[in-house]
Amino acid sequence: MTVRAPHLAATLRSFTLGAFAYLVRELDEAGDSLPFAFEEHVGRDGPSLYEYRPLVRDFIEARSSRLRVRDDATLALDELRREPAAAIYARAHAGPTPDEDDALYRTVLLDLLVRTAEGCGGFDWDDDVFTRAYAELERSLFGERRTYAAAAPLVGLSVGAAIDLGPSMRVRAAADGELARHWPEARRLLPDGFGRDPDRYCVAELRAALGPDEGAPDAPAEIADAVSALRLATAAPLAAGPVLFETLDGRPYGIRPVLPIAATQPPGEPTRLDPFRGALAGELLARLGLADADATLAEALDRWELSLFQQDPFRSEQLRAALAAVLGDAWVLRAPVLLEDDPALRGRVHTALAALAERDDSAQAADLVRRVLVEALRHGDRVTLAQLLDGVLLGQREAPTREHLVA
Repeated sequence: MTVRAPHLAATLRSFTLGAFAYLVRELDEAGDSLPFAFEEHVGRDGPSLYEYRPLVRDFIEARSSRLRVRDDATLALDELRREPAAAIYARAHAGPTPDEDDALYRTVLLDLLVRTAEGCGGFDWDDDVFTRAYAELERSLFGERRTYAAAAPLVGLSVGAAIDLGPSMRVRAAADGELARHWPEARRLLPDGFGRDPDRYCVAELRAALGPDEGAPDAPAEIADAVSALRLATAAPLAAGPVLFETLDGRPYGIRPVLPIAATQPPGEPTRLDPFRGALAGELLARLGLADADATLAEALDRWELSLFQQDPFRSEQLRAALAAVLGDAWVLRAPVLLEDDPALRGRVHTALAALAERDDSAQAADLVRRVLVEALRHGDRVTLAQLLDGVLLGQREAPTREHLVA
């Protein structure tokens, strides 16, 4: 590799070598060996494979304060302070901090040590492994853009090929061991059966390119919106989390909880996300921003999503409130025109909604409310939509096709 900062490379190599020697002595004096994680790799089309992963990160981090006071760490920090790009890198990876040395130590020195040790499978030094780890660090250190990614496990949904929900969000199958590579403890943070069951092997992935001084996106909120859009498009009993895993430039960045409404799985039968419904979910995800400027639409969406976890009479009450918020008090009449072109089908929709209006009977109406919200979001202006529907009901305009109503 072509080294851009030879003095920095030599100093960091000395720090890493010295830390390896210190950690080997720690193991020898304790008469112990590195702890291991027993990782199961479940093959959907074949037998399960098992791997022992040395928990070098935990071992190193438990001794990080002692490693920091060593002379080679002090020299490495002195060299990093002379490199302006290092401070920018540290802020990006550790967030704003009053202690620049602590950010440099944890995001550069400690991370380089961990990545080298993980590549070596312990503390038997391999120069090629260090060279690769340093090359990755230098590319990130001097790069103009940083690559952020957040992945949240999904349950209740399956997918074939990856499906884009927008320029920065997609649903894809989880790669075998992708989370355990950065977080050996990830297995206990995943949903039960994840990677094994047919509806428990997908992730929602958020990706973003960040400038040197640009902060990470609000991944929990972005993932929650994606879950809402997918629930609307597919009626799947979908949930994400319970946590999401963040990386920056391919390095572990954080583990954050998913918002409760998105992390709770509603009842229902799992479904498959096909390209058609994936495109609809992407359209709805883009239009969920309309609720930011329309509190009434936001209330309708919130009430519908809460109804997924309730039983009658509370479920029916939430559904009635959602319909009234999005279509007004005349929702029993307006919704059939919105949902169906055929008069006979409109009559069936009206019968189901009239039952909901008169009593706590959500069995037939629950999915109709979901469809109303889908069409209202696609139209984009619920006030104008109500006027169009009233025109049809009053005979002031010809009954258009549903596609024209929501265009």
